[in-house]
Amino acid sequence: MKKLLLLSLLLINFNAFTADYTVKMLNQGASGIMVFEPAVLKINKGDTVNFIATDAAHNSASLPGMIPTGASTWTSELSKDISVTFDVEGVYAYQCTPHAVMAMVGVIQVGENPANLNQVASQAENMKSMFVMNQDRLTDYISQL
Repeated sequence: MKKLLLLSLLLINFNAFTADYTVKMLNQGASGIMVFEPAVLKINKGDTVNFIATDAAHNSASLPGMIPTGASTWTSELSKDISVTFDVEGVYAYQCTPHAVMAMVGVIQVGENPANLNQVASQAENMKSMFVMNQDRLTDYISQL
């Protein structure tokens, strides 16, 4: 019984130190059209990001090769909210799939050790040619980490 009580207290204390963040998926935001707001986040391991489909026809999807090794990928349905808990430290880049060519992207740094930052930055440079507008948006976001 004591072990169960101790385990319960530890779980409660762990949850007390995690945070929830909200990222809106928008047609128009403070930084332009087809944006996530905020587009750059620094969070702690165990925190959750709630991607909110504020405007219709958006989703949030992790970008292949642009998340830490061992991290889980995610893809939400169009016009649907999704909550993602980040349990692996590093840098995560994500996009709105239907608006990827418009550079509707964002980045999240989890923890203080962005071990995969150079890999994500390199991939971002390679992606510039696929963007028909806002070609520097992703690299600009990464430079804010």
